[in-house]
Amino acid sequence: MIKNIVFDFGGVVVTLDHQQAVRKFKALGLKDAESQLDPYTQGGIFGELEMGRIGAQQFVEQLSTLCGKQLSYKDCSEAWLAYRKEVPRRNLKALQQLREQGFKLILLSNTNPFMMEWAESEDFDGDGHPVGYYFDNVYASYREGVMKPDLAFFKNVLRKEGLLPGETLFVDDGPRNVAAASELGIATYCPVNGKDWTKEIYKYIDANSYGLAEG
Repeated sequence: MIKNIVFDFGGVVVTLDHQQAVRKFKALGLKDAESQLDPYTQGGIFGELEMGRIGAQQFVEQLSTLCGKQLSYKDCSEAWLAYRKEVPRRNLKALQQLREQGFKLILLSNTNPFMMEWAESEDFDGDGHPVGYYFDNVYASYREGVMKPDLAFFKNVLRKEGLLPGETLFVDDGPRNVAAASELGIATYCPVNGKDWTKEIYKYIDANSYGLAEG
């Protein structure tokens, strides 16, 4: 029986535009932005930021070095936020409905201070609510010191929240991430970035509640 649903942020709750972010970082002077930025798990200084190994200001200075000019915090913030394409109203309504139906909702995201500064502000949904309004708890990689698909990230959340893998569904647009969660016995659903998952998710809830195969 599925009682808990763990959601990814970018690509599930929020629709992402990877190429728009690449263009924005290239405009700042990062010539190899295509190879530096990964749709699912960042590397280099981007990964260091999302792992919490460097802070926002350190990222600004290191990116400035890579770009060969002094960048501002605002420059970096706007580049990161270029990942945002849309926060679909249908997704937010679905999250509210799932909570009303008694499911415990957790957000589990590979993310960074620039993105979360926006997500945790009243500007997030356009109605004055931060992302945490829609979840019982939020776990960000840079705060936890670990990124998906590392099993430690999932184990930490299961332990801290007291969740049983067999009662938990994980929704993420990254194939490597859902594969990792599956290793722990967590049910999974891997929608495509921007796809309307709000009806489809109930098929996975029902299927896994009756012990059928994961998808």
